[in-house]
Amino acid sequence: MSKFTQTIEQNVMNYYRPHFQILKKRLKEKRKFIQIVVGPRQIGKTTMVVQLLDKINLAHQYLSADAIDAANSLWIEQQWEIVRIKLKTSRAKQFILVIDEIQKINNWSEIIKAEWDKDTRNKINIKVVLLGSSSLLIQKGLTESLAGRFEKIFMAHWSFTEMNEAFDLNANQFVWFGGYPGAVNLIKNEKRWKYYILNSLIETTVSKDILMMQRIDKPALLKRLFELGCLYSGQILSYNKMLGQLQDAGNTTTISHYLNLLNSGGLITGLEKYSKQRVKQKASSPKLQVYNTALISGQMEEKFNEILTQPDKWGRIVESAIGAHLINYSISENFNVYYWRHRSNEIDFVLENKGKIIGLEVKSGIKQLAKGMEIFKKEFVPDRMILIGDKGLPWQEFLRINPIKLF
Repeated sequence: MSKFTQTIEQNVMNYYRPHFQILKKRLKEKRKFIQIVVGPRQIGKTTMVVQLLDKINLAHQYLSADAIDAANSLWIEQQWEIVRIKLKTSRAKQFILVIDEIQKINNWSEIIKAEWDKDTRNKINIKVVLLGSSSLLIQKGLTESLAGRFEKIFMAHWSFTEMNEAFDLNANQFVWFGGYPGAVNLIKNEKRWKYYILNSLIETTVSKDILMMQRIDKPALLKRLFELGCLYSGQILSYNKMLGQLQDAGNTTTISHYLNLLNSGGLITGLEKYSKQRVKQKASSPKLQVYNTALISGQMEEKFNEILTQPDKWGRIVESAIGAHLINYSISENFNVYYWRHRSNEIDFVLENKGKIIGLEVKSGIKQLAKGMEIFKKEFVPDRMILIGDKGLPWQEFLRINPIKLF
């Protein structure tokens, strides 16, 4: 192992994301809620929990359901009973049970509910942490069985600030290589880095997580939709145009459903058009947006030093980085992200929080200032209008801001 690789791995283990302190505080409290840690693949959920288990002086058991047969629901009960025995024989006052990739087990939420309630009745002090990489499946289980019994901690893709502090990535590097900490040690060999992004991240999430856990009638269509979403990230594309691009005998309902699945995997989302009427928002054409710009660059032929000399392509990736920054924070900070367009006038992003509205326009050096901001301001009277780019707030600085602080 090279010194560079060793340094990267040390940085991953020594850097503590904000979620570390949140979970640490909750586990020190009296047993009351199951802690659910959810987020996309390869963003450090397991690392964060392992860091915590190493730091706190409490008896614990870490388990992973990743290699367990989905039908083996008895496995959870067996492991839980072992933890009860360990708690009793160790004479510890409490025990922490961690189960990773919990969504891989069928009917997991019902079994967790039964075991948790059993401990509650018998006053057994086992605190539980569950980790999952499919927010859609996790949320389904929480809604069906665990209502009132859990708190959720969402971990998004790494921000520029985190990647800069942990690995010293500059803004340009972050825009191109994205927020995957596990891939940082590969960026000096970009061909190898792209192979990792394609096979260990994209293929695993699309083929393993989504296709194996959801009934997908057209798996090839799902994969092509993902590729299309990356290609057109930052652009508004109607579902009918998507069908034309995909050349598949599907329908717009199928495309919309598949886009929701890709969104649940933390890959791509479709932003709605901002409107005062909720019905018009739902009926709008989506603006495609990746959660991590590595999903774009990992599929491009160009290398980092080549893309910097192509202003058009680079400008689009920078805008996607701004969009990814917004949608990742929107989940943890609970604000909404939209776009706005009327005829030829457009606002790149519209933020909404508790009735307040902020319009954001991203302009690279090659783009001219449009009238969209003036028209949007006149029609909606936003609380703030912000221009991001050479003639406004530098995009490098914006990537360091938690968007909730703009309100």
